[in-house]
Amino acid sequence: MTVPHALASFALVAALMTIVPGLDTAYVLRTAISRRRGHAHAAALGITAGCLAWGVAAAVGASALLTASEVAFRALTLAGAAYLVLLGAQMIRASLRPHPEVALDGEPPTGSSAWRTFAAGLGTNLLSPKIGVFYLATIPLFIPDGVPPPAMGVALAVVHNVIGIAWFTLIVVATGWAGSWLRRPRIARVTDRVTGGALVLVGVRLAAGAR
Repeated sequence: MTVPHALASFALVAALMTIVPGLDTAYVLRTAISRRRGHAHAAALGITAGCLAWGVAAAVGASALLTASEVAFRALTLAGAAYLVLLGAQMIRASLRPHPEVALDGEPPTGSSAWRTFAAGLGTNLLSPKIGVFYLATIPLFIPDGVPPPAMGVALAVVHNVIGIAWFTLIVVATGWAGSWLRRPRIARVTDRVTGGALVLVGVRLAAGAR
């Protein structure tokens, strides 16, 4: 297997993983609906930065060490579960209050910042050991003979991130086309509740599986 062949093969796998509906897509979609486009891009960058961090960790063996340690894996899983439940609960709580961020002018709520949105997106992936396990399971399969594993692992993680950015950009642009309808307070409240409920359910499932 050559390097170009390895990158192309991994790109196919990464693309399939990216377009399957999940928490990342839901979070970017929700942010695009309820806030400015810049916040949605910040959320996408945070998510992909988390993926890149896990990819680099897997490339240098950190994810292998994490998987080998049941205690460390369980602790990180519980931390990630708690974070997801908290984030979901905040979205549900926000849906019960008036939404100044969904006004027709598209202004974000007072006190919010793109950096906070970026940090929230980053946290959803950094605290998800499943991302690390994905990289640990797939990266070794796409490292050609004679190629340094760390360098190839980082290259594969970058490929995954490029695909992710393209997918999230498509979501943000498509949401912008329907912005006047999607930004209605009722639609935003429903989006918050559905996304928040999904985050809480996933967090609870992660916590249950970590016992």
